[in-house]
Amino acid sequence: MTDTRPESAGVPHFEHLFTEALSQNPPPAPKLTAVPAEAASPTSIPAPESAEDGYLPGIVPVGYEVIAELRSQASGRISEAAAAETGMSDQDRRQLGRSIINEVVSQWASKYAATGTSFTPAQEAQLKKAVFDELFQAGRLQPLLDDPNVENILINGDKVRVDYADRPSRKWDPIAPTDKDLIALINQLSRMQGQGERALTPATPNLNMRLADGSRVAASAWVTPSPQIVIRRHRTRGQGLDDLVKWGTIDSTLAAFLRAAVKARMNIIVVGSQGVGKTSLLRAMAREIPRTERIGTLESEYELYLHEDPEGPEVVAYEGRESNGERGPDGRLQGELTLSDLFPQLLRMSLRRVLVGEVRSKEVVPMLHSMNEGEGGSMGTLHARSPQLSIERLATLCLEAGIGMTEALAYRLIAQAINLVVYVRLVDETELVGPGGKTGRKHRFVSHVMEITGIGEGGRPSHQMVFAPREQDGRREARAVPHGNLSQSRLEDLVRAGLDRSILHNRWGTWGAPLNTVMPL
Repeated sequence: MTDTRPESAGVPHFEHLFTEALSQNPPPAPKLTAVPAEAASPTSIPAPESAEDGYLPGIVPVGYEVIAELRSQASGRISEAAAAETGMSDQDRRQLGRSIINEVVSQWASKYAATGTSFTPAQEAQLKKAVFDELFQAGRLQPLLDDPNVENILINGDKVRVDYADRPSRKWDPIAPTDKDLIALINQLSRMQGQGERALTPATPNLNMRLADGSRVAASAWVTPSPQIVIRRHRTRGQGLDDLVKWGTIDSTLAAFLRAAVKARMNIIVVGSQGVGKTSLLRAMAREIPRTERIGTLESEYELYLHEDPEGPEVVAYEGRESNGERGPDGRLQGELTLSDLFPQLLRMSLRRVLVGEVRSKEVVPMLHSMNEGEGGSMGTLHARSPQLSIERLATLCLEAGIGMTEALAYRLIAQAINLVVYVRLVDETELVGPGGKTGRKHRFVSHVMEITGIGEGGRPSHQMVFAPREQDGRREARAVPHGNLSQSRLEDLVRAGLDRSILHNRWGTWGAPLNTVMPL
């Protein structure tokens, strides 16, 4: 890979920086601000967990080269102190690191004050946090990871764009001074998150991993002109169906229906495009599984985190593993474990249900077989542009599995395995301005619940809409409301699971008013 950006000849020595500071009028230009645009993006960095940190939101008032030198000094002292005390836990090392960083930065700030300009307590606290982030967190990415309103961070070499939940996307300053430094940062994150076997190297130019906060990282280099990195945030992890009602994703009528569907052990697929909230909905439904049940989850990178939920069922969680970049005599990537590799072992774990975080390859076949053969109640997510197209998407994945499956058999397997398809829709109006100058927002909501009713015309699965949008008497509701279509046997199962069948006669559900959008849906 060719790095077209100028790369510094090396980090200048600390004493040189200090001497240089004495002869100049500080401070240099800030480095953690958003790139100016028509409306600059606020950093929205949250306050610290404890008041003792003394941290206040603001801008680091020094250049990155100063932070790099302070990091280097603190790192050396931390390594010496840790070597003198064997068996130090990660938490103790972080506490030690914080203490040494505070001391190093305070010493630097005292010398810096000799120039005639002193740091405020807030500025010094900001600098301490920046150095701590460099050593123990995600460096200049950390303020973005700390912002609860950030949904996606998209990095194309020195070009950075941030997607927000509550405002339009904005450009940011480069995360690292060079492509080489950017790759080093991603590999450092991989090591810190306990996924040391995963690294971005010429032998493994693609890297997929998760961060401790549940964010999912996809990175590529050497096969692209500059490093490409996408960090998808999971801003919520402990929500249930009632939380989704508060957020406007579903109403209480649909919440009651989905709660009963989970308890009635129906096999459910949550579908939608990327970033609409499929995993959040699946996680919320999974929390309705009785705590006495033993279930299995299968994911490329942990995103459901049901195994960490004290309120959830007993969970056996499996996570795929990427290869080390080498191939064995059979041509397979060594060390790689795909979801289809893990599925047979997962099914031996005495489970009552299986949840697949995202179905995207040949694991679709064992998933559909397990839905057919088990007690029911398994769930998963799938990328599809409509509930109807989810059937075609599943059939395509079955045919691509390479086991000689025919189209007729794929459709038959789908019809027998899946009971409900729940479609989640995203309407992004953050770039639109409504009456009165008010900026639009993102709307995420379930728009359809489709029942698979068996084999229909042409051997394809037949289906009907249980919930869907409605337009009647001058009112249009784009969100899912009851349509009264449901097979009798399935309705009886839902009623036994606690559903009040009368709620399915509410033509507008429990939505009090139509969805408030800038443009009509």
